[in-house]
Amino acid sequence: MNIPLAERLRPKSLDDYIGQKHLVGPDGVVRRMIESGRIASFILWGPPGVGKTTLARIIANTVNVPYYTLSAVNSGVKDVRDVLDKCKRDAASMFTTGRPVLFIDEIHRFNKAQQDSLLGAVESGIVTLIGATTENPSFEVIRPLLSRAQVYTLRPLEGEELDELLARAIEKDDVLRAHGVEVEQTTALFRFGGGDARKLLNILDLLEQSTPRGEKIVINDRVITDRLQENPAAYDKGGEMHYDIISAFIKSIRGSDPDAAVYWLARMIEGGEEPEFIARRLLILAAEDVGLANPNALLLANATFDAIHKIGWPEGRIPLAECAVYLALSPKSNSAYKAIDAALAEVRESGDLPVPLHLRNAPTKLMKEMGYGRDYKYAHDYPGNFVVQQYMPDSLGHRAFWTPCDNPAEVRSAQLQNQRWRQEEK
Repeated sequence: MNIPLAERLRPKSLDDYIGQKHLVGPDGVVRRMIESGRIASFILWGPPGVGKTTLARIIANTVNVPYYTLSAVNSGVKDVRDVLDKCKRDAASMFTTGRPVLFIDEIHRFNKAQQDSLLGAVESGIVTLIGATTENPSFEVIRPLLSRAQVYTLRPLEGEELDELLARAIEKDDVLRAHGVEVEQTTALFRFGGGDARKLLNILDLLEQSTPRGEKIVINDRVITDRLQENPAAYDKGGEMHYDIISAFIKSIRGSDPDAAVYWLARMIEGGEEPEFIARRLLILAAEDVGLANPNALLLANATFDAIHKIGWPEGRIPLAECAVYLALSPKSNSAYKAIDAALAEVRESGDLPVPLHLRNAPTKLMKEMGYGRDYKYAHDYPGNFVVQQYMPDSLGHRAFWTPCDNPAEVRSAQLQNQRWRQEEK
C-alpha cells in the first residue's frame, strides 16, 4: 500500500482526534464552534504533526458550508483572488447555509501582498478564514489580519496521547495487523517522535517497510535506534532532530563557541530549516543571553532578520553566519531577562499597586487639584540629568529587580548609578 500510514489513519471526526483537549475537549472552544456550525476566523499555531490540517479537514467534513483550501507553498495572489471570487458568489447565493470557509495551510509563507488580498474578504464577512502555521503569527501574519482572527495554540502530543496513537495504529491499520506488532519498549520511539504524530507514524511505516513479509514487527529501543540510524531522513523531513539541533545551536552561542555555532547553523541549513526561524532565534538570544553586555548585538540580530527577508536563500546564510559568530564572541549577560521576570513575579504577587501621586499624569485642572503630578522633579533640571525621587509604588520602596552581570559595560553602568544615588542622598 503506497498511502503513508499517517494518511491512512487521519481522523475524520472529533471523536477520533487525538490531543489538543484544551481546544476540542468537551468544553473546548473549537469543538463548540464545530458543534454549533458557526465558525469564526482563527489561526492554528503549533509545531508539525500535531493536527492542524486534520482539524481543518474535520471542520470541512462537519460544517455544512462551502469549504475551500489553499496551500501557501504553491498559491499566488491570483489564486487567492480566484477563490475569494468563488466565496463571494457563494456568500451571495440563496442556497448557501452559512459563510464559506477558506483554509490556508502554512499561512506564514504568504507575503504581505498575499495577506493583504485576504483582508477585505475577512473584514467584510465574505469568508471565514482558518489558517495553519508552524511559525509565531505575531511575526508572520500582518496585524490587521491578526486582529480579525483568534490564535489557538496546538501542543506536541504527550505520554498518554502517544500511547493512544500507537495503540490505534496497531489496532486499526490493516498493513500493521497483517504483520503483527509486539511492543516491548516505547522510550526511543516517543523520543524520536518528539510529540509529532506524523513523525511517529512515519517511524512505524519505516519499521513495516523494513520488516520481511510474514515477520512480526518488534518495537523496542534498540530496533528503533538501529533503523533510524540507517535511514534518518525517513522520520524527519524538515531536518534531523529539529528541536535538538536548534537547542545545540543556541547553547553553543550562549557558551561562546563560534565554531560549534556555525556547525549547527550548517546542519539547519542543509536540513531545510526556514531562514526566518533561525533569524528569530538569534534575535531572541541577542536580548536574552548577550543583553546589556553588548547592546549592539540586538541591533545586528534585528538587521540580520531584515536582511533574511530581503535576500532569502542561499545568500542569507552569510548574514546568519555573521550574526551567529558575533553573538558567540560577544560578552554575555542575562540581567535584563532576569530583571523582567523578577518584576513580573512581583506584579503577579502584589497586583495593581497605585502609582504615586507625583508620577501620575495630570491633563485636567481637577487632577492637578487632586495632587496628580505635584512635587514631581524633572530630571533634566538637575546636574547630570539625574535626581533622586521615588519611582516605585509606596509599598515597594526602592525594590531592586535588575542585578548587573560581571561584564565591563554593566559594571560601569551600575557604578555610575550607585554613585549618583549616593551623591543625591547626602
